[in-house]
Amino acid sequence: MNEVFNFIINSRKAFIQLVESLSIEQLNKIPDGFNNNIIWNFGHIVVSTQTLCYVRTGILEDASTVKFNEFYKKDTRPTYTVTADEVAELKALALASIEKIKEDYSNGSFSNITPFTTATYGVELKSIEEVLTTTVGHDNVHFGYALALKKLI
Repeated sequence: MNEVFNFIINSRKAFIQLVESLSIEQLNKIPDGFNNNIIWNFGHIVVSTQTLCYVRTGILEDASTVKFNEFYKKDTRPTYTVTADEVAELKALALASIEKIKEDYSNGSFSNITPFTTATYGVELKSIEEVLTTTVGHDNVHFGYALALKKLI
């Protein structure tokens, strides 16, 4: 699983580089015909992995304690202008949350999981390893979407 964690971290570092290359206005810009922006896609990957790992394994009762979840969870849209401070916090959480998940994984914290079917891929995930492997794809779907949005801003 070290390779999976390393890939998630490296992918997130690439996404952070994209975020850092843009102004706060560009990060918040929603191009015509779209319903979200680059910073929403970045925030979404940050909250999604934490929610799947900690709520699906019963460590957290619900996702309300995952910071920023209410703004970036599935089926949300940007409703406010994200500040530079929030961008900085999301960048820190993008890496720190994966390091914490890696630590908890090493400690055996994710031994039980409630199986669920992903909306994106339509596959049932029955283990934390499957969740983490799927995170690689999910993060990169949103990174690719952000790269496409960059061309429109």
